[in-house]
Amino acid sequence: MLESKLYLRFTTEEDLEELFLFQLDTEANYLAAFTPKQPLDLEAYLAKYRPFLEDPTINNQTILLDGEIVGSIAKFEIEGEAEITYWIDRQMWGKGIGADALRQFLELEKSRPLHARVAFDNMGSQKVLEKNGFLRMGTDTGYANARGKEIEEYIFRLE
Repeated sequence: MLESKLYLRFTTEEDLEELFLFQLDTEANYLAAFTPKQPLDLEAYLAKYRPFLEDPTINNQTILLDGEIVGSIAKFEIEGEAEITYWIDRQMWGKGIGADALRQFLELEKSRPLHARVAFDNMGSQKVLEKNGFLRMGTDTGYANARGKEIEEYIFRLE
């Protein structure tokens, strides 16, 4: 049996509609917590993400497993600080894809320090970050659209 091949490539506009479908999963949306205000609106999603593909401060990568899109990962900047975000198709959770994709991404993306924010109860995402050397540096609160309320989030950092 052949081993599965996980790899990253720059995100294209053609990827966006498939990536949009991942966020329609209720459980994934809940754990991500900090989601768009209109998570079911494809046109709003495309209007938001198309410009990111041309922004030189954003490193958008699509995660592929044996040629099939299974998620996305990106570096972006907020107030001059580099942050990462990622989304893995819920059907792929628990298979090490997030941790491996982040490891590959960190080889491509050299910005340091890198920050990440995770809902306090998203244990899977916290493990992905910790496996890749991120350390929890603090907490904050923010409005989680997917939950309709403010929640605690953990702040991670990679030097």
